[in-house]
Amino acid sequence: MDRSASSAPAAPEDIAPSGLDGIPCQRERGGSGAAIPETPEARAASVAAGAPARLRVPGRLSRLRPWRLLLTPTGTPFTFGYAAILTLTSLLAQYADPSLVADLHRHSSTDVAHLSQEPFLVLVASALWIAGGIASPYAIGFLLVLTALERRVGALRTAGVFLLGHVVATLATEVPVGFSVLAGHLPDSSLHRLDYGISFGVAASVGALAGLFRPWLRWLVLAGFGGMLVDDLIAFTDPMTNWGHLLALAIGVATWPLVRRWRRPASS
Repeated sequence: MDRSASSAPAAPEDIAPSGLDGIPCQRERGGSGAAIPETPEARAASVAAGAPARLRVPGRLSRLRPWRLLLTPTGTPFTFGYAAILTLTSLLAQYADPSLVADLHRHSSTDVAHLSQEPFLVLVASALWIAGGIASPYAIGFLLVLTALERRVGALRTAGVFLLGHVVATLATEVPVGFSVLAGHLPDSSLHRLDYGISFGVAASVGALAGLFRPWLRWLVLAGFGGMLVDDLIAFTDPMTNWGHLLALAIGVATWPLVRRWRRPASS
C-alpha cells in the first residue's frame, strides 16, 4: 500500500491487531471520529478536556478481551456441551470399577474388529473418552483450541472439523492394519488393538485454527505442535497413533480455505 497517498492517521478500527485474528476487535461506539492521543502530554490534555475514557486507552490494548477464550453455554455451545460429557466419562473412568471401565473402553475401541462390525457406533463412542484422563495435554488442548475455533467459525463448523479429523485419521490408520493382517504381515491380535480418545480431533482443530492466525503465529504454532508430533513418532512408542496425529494435523491445515470463508467478522 502506498503510504504517501494520504497523511491522515488511521482510524482506530483500521489498526490491525498485532497477534491473532481469533481475538476480535472492539467496536468504537459513537461517531466523533476523535483520534486516540499518542503522547502523554496529549492524553493529559484530553483528560483535562473531559474526553471519553475509552479514547485514552491505547488502541491495541482496548481490543484485548481474554474472557472470550473461555467457553460458555451460549458462546461456545458445542465445546461446552462436549466438555461436560468428557468430564463425566473421565470421572467415571477414574472412580468406577476398573473392570467396568476396561470393558467400556474395549467396546468403544476403533480397532479393526469393531470398525468392521459397527463402525458408526464405535467412531462416536471412542470420541467420548480422553486417553490419559482429564488432566492430559489433549484435554487442555481441547478446551483452548476448540473454544477459540468455535468463537471464530461457529458450533456446527467446529464440530465438523473435529469429526473430520477424528473419523478420517482413524480410518486411515486402522484400514491399513486390516490389510496387513490379511497379507500376513501383522498378527491377528492387531485387529483388537485398543484405540479410543479425542486426540485426532484435537490435532485437526489445531491445524484448522492455525489458518486463522497471523502468518508469524500460524507457522510458530504449526512448527511447535508438529515438532512435538514428529518427536513422538521418532520415539516409536506408538507409531500408528503418532502417524494418525500428523495426518489429523494435515487434515486441519487442508480446511484453511473453508475456515477462512466461515470466519466470523470481529464482534464485541
